[in-house]
Amino acid sequence: MRSQTTERFTSFAEFYPFYLAEHRNRTCRRLHFAGSLLVLAILAYALASGQWLWLLAMPVAGYGFAWVGHFVFEKNRPATFQYPLYSFMGDWVMLRDMLTGRLPL
Repeated sequence: MRSQTTERFTSFAEFYPFYLAEHRNRTCRRLHFAGSLLVLAILAYALASGQWLWLLAMPVAGYGFAWVGHFVFEKNRPATFQYPLYSFMGDWVMLRDMLTGRLPL
């Protein structure tokens, strides 16, 4: 398993290229895509139904898919462990990039 970077990022703009490099594997990206969409679906369901306990499933769905992608396919440690906020932001920017075709799905 590849080790984490010792580099310190001072902005998300500096971090995002590193984040993308940690997601070279297409299956890993697809799992992130599925997990992020599932998180949005759970959020929509919880808001529409008023069943707030479903909100507890959001991190399980999002991180569960992503971590399988990293440990099984990408063979690295998720950036979340070292950069939780930037990594969270990266998940949504990467989803946008995949939805708009800027990043292959």
